[in-house]
Formats: sequence, structure tokens, C-alpha cells
Amino acid sequence: MTATIEVKKLCKNFDNLQAVADISFSTAKGEIIALLGPNGAGKSTLMNMITGYLAPSDGEIFILGKNIKNHPLAAKTAIGFLSEGSPLYPDMTVAAFLNYMAELRGFSGKKKEERLQAVCKTANIENVLTQRIETLSKGYLRRVGFAQSIISDPQILLLDEPTDGLDPNQKEHIRSLIKQMGQNKTIIISTHLLEEAENISTRIILINKGKIMADGSLQDVLRQTHSRCLENAFKKLTISEND
Repeated sequence: MTATIEVKKLCKNFDNLQAVADISFSTAKGEIIALLGPNGAGKSTLMNMITGYLAPSDGEIFILGKNIKNHPLAAKTAIGFLSEGSPLYPDMTVAAFLNYMAELRGFSGKKKEERLQAVCKTANIENVLTQRIETLSKGYLRRVGFAQSIISDPQILLLDEPTDGLDPNQKEHIRSLIKQMGQNKTIIISTHLLEEAENISTRIILINKGKIMADGSLQDVLRQTHSRCLENAFKKLTISEND
């Protein structure tokens, strides 16, 4: 079976800083993978390279068996992406923004309207469709960003801190959606919350200083570390839902 994502010896340098250092892994359909690590670990940089937003300094990325360097459009078509901070168009209404994103994804006519209704209901943003994006709370911004990421029902979904800024009920809603969608997709989320990684994911990739430190279930990761110090570091990644 062809891996949905295959990353080979990936590196990214910013001047004298190596943000990602020789990372390799592959994913399969039905996996929900948590990139777990502290802020600055290289999680967002790695996601931005997988989506084609950033070019790697070295290494290769394959999406559904195709090298993203040689087949960028085919690779990007297969991916939905919620980026860090949900960069959106502040002067657009939510409805206008999602309509624009749907058209970029090739939707039109009745099919576009049906799909937009479905994603708005899924993300629970039907009550803010007429608002300008610049007026939205951080929680609603994340939910609008999530809605645009699933418009095309992509085979691969990359979600950078998907529950950042959400209240506890909203967090649980998004986490439930991720679990449900993960049965038929490959989903990668980045998080610094150990509790979130443990509850949502089927696999954890622990990243620190641009390197993979461990890969597997939480129990596998703890066994791979062979270190009580690193287990204690995991506990420091757990932040309360109210923080």
C-alpha cells in the first residue's frame, strides 16, 4: 500500500538556525498523528513543508506516492491545511471567504452551495457567516479556518494547533470531529498538549529542536525514551484547558 505521506531526510535551515533536522517518517490512511513538542520544536515548519508552502533545504516529500517538488498541484489538491494563526482575509465576511475558498477548490453551482452548508454546520459557524472576519474571536477564527481546510474533503488533513483559542466545549467538538474523520483520512495535528495528543491520536511523533525524539503510541514513546526526565518533560507539556 502506498504511503499517504512519506518524508525522507527533511531539513530546513533559516540562516544559522536549523528548524528541521533530518526528519523521516511515513503515514497511512486511517492514522491520526500528533506532532507533539514545545513551542519552537519545528512542528509548524514541518507542516508548512509538507503542504508545499515552504521549500525544504534538503530532503524529499511524497504525497500519495508523488514527489511534491515534481507534482506540486497534485500533492496540494490532496491536502487540507489549517495553518498556525488561521491567516484569513480580515475584510471579507465569513460567507464570502468560504465561497472564495470553495471556488479555488473547483466547486461551483449547487455542489458548491451544498458543500459550504455542510462544512459550516460541521464547524458550527452558521451564526457568524455575515460577520467580517476581523470581528471574530480567536475561537471563531480557528473554526472558520477549520471549515476551509475540509471544504474539498481531502484525503490528507494537516491541522496546526486546531483547538488553540477554543473553549472546553468547542475543543471537545473539534476533537470528536478529528476522530471521526480520521477513520478515512490521514490526519496530522500539531500540539503542545500531551493530553490532547493522547486522546485524539493513534500515533505520537515527539519532536524537539527539529528532530524526532520518539515515534509510536504514548506507551511506545515513553519506552523509547528510556528516561524518567523525558517522561517528566511530557508532563510539562500538559496545560490545563483553561490556560
